Amino acid sequence: MSKDGTEDGAAAALFAALGDGTRLGLLRRLGDGAPHSIARLSEGTGLTRQAVTKHLHVLEHAGLVASARSGRESLYCLEPGALGTARLYLDSVSAQWDAALARLQDFVER
Repeated sequence: MSKDGTEDGAAAALFAALGDGTRLGLLRRLGDGAPHSIARLSEGTGLTRQAVTKHLHVLEHAGLVASARSGRESLYCLEPGALGTARLYLDSVSAQWDAALARLQDFVER
C-alpha cells in the first residue's frame, strides 16, 4: 500500500465493484474468456440491457473488464490481472494481521 493512498483508492474501487452480486454474476459469465455483448450478458438475468451496461461500466472503471467495439456492439471481456491485484492487496493485509497476531502471541507467552 502506498503512502499517498492511490493504491488504496484503486483497491477500494476494485472491492466496491466486487461487492455486488450482479457484478459477480457478470464476471462469472465473462470467466469463459470469450468476449460477450451486452445483449448476451443480459440473457436470463432479468435485467435490462441498460442495467447490465451500468454494472459493466463499474467493472470497467475498476479494471475488471475491458470493452471493444465490434460494429455497433460493445464486447466485454474479463481482465484477470485486476483479480491478481485484489489477491496481492488481500495478501498484504493478511501479512499485516499475521505479524500483529505473532507479536500478541509473543507478548502473551512471555
